[in-house]
Amino acid sequence: MTHNFQHDPALLAKAETLTEALPYLQRYAGETFVVKYGGHAMGDPALAKAFAENVVLLKAVGINPVVVHGGGPQIGAMLARVGVESTFVDGLRVTDKATAEIAEMVLSGAINKELVSWISDAGGRAIGISGKDGNFVRARKMRRTKRDPESNIERIIDLGFVGEPQRVDPDVLEPLSNAGMIPVIAPIGIGEDGQTYNINADTMAGAIAAALDAARLFLLTDVPGVLDAEGTLIPELDLEAIARLTDKGVISGGMIPKLETCTRAVENGVDAAVILDGRVPHAMLLEFFTEQGVGTLVREG
Repeated sequence: MTHNFQHDPALLAKAETLTEALPYLQRYAGETFVVKYGGHAMGDPALAKAFAENVVLLKAVGINPVVVHGGGPQIGAMLARVGVESTFVDGLRVTDKATAEIAEMVLSGAINKELVSWISDAGGRAIGISGKDGNFVRARKMRRTKRDPESNIERIIDLGFVGEPQRVDPDVLEPLSNAGMIPVIAPIGIGEDGQTYNINADTMAGAIAAALDAARLFLLTDVPGVLDAEGTLIPELDLEAIARLTDKGVISGGMIPKLETCTRAVENGVDAAVILDGRVPHAMLLEFFTEQGVGTLVREG
């Protein structure tokens, strides 16, 4: 029985896709990719399965993926279930002791192990840790100031047990990656005082990417990427363009802190950072292994 492959466009497209991916595979073999996984993609089993397969594929072709996950909606649901009230200041959850304990339980427990099992089901070897393991991420209490509109005086806001990464020890992850493991990291850090701090997952991913000299930082979000004034996707931005578009108000709202994370990562040695839509199946592979890409790539200049 003979096959006439010449006239099968689907098979030819597969071969062309692999050929297109080849230079990227060669260039990034042995490099580290840090992926922040969160948003609605986390709650969709089909998208979670596709994400896990993507991560396992990266590992199989010689790239070292490191996954950092969020969990805001799941923490909110658990707080509601146990009757703990949440307050927010400028979009940041004020975290008291009870909230911090529940956040750690949800992030380091339920979500972390669920992601580990998704990757295992896809044929990978994942290991779940938080920033507390091996003193991997040292955190400090996060300070925020808010200007009082009446008096114009800046006052310090206490967000409780919300922290920011102070020091990341890359030596904790290296043996895991070398042993064929895919680290899956919960955004929890430990302070010099032994206190546990909840860290924003984007911020955590950016700090880890910088510490590991990652080739790529991927922030999977619920939007296609950075949009211009007309609502069209901007495929690439440098740091100067980000500052200009922020001043003009084109970049606003929740995109500002995401681009701050990308900017900080790129300034600290990450080759490029990408904001892309986690709701698109295989978005990460499309961005990385195809000429067109999806999402917005951020480079230094």
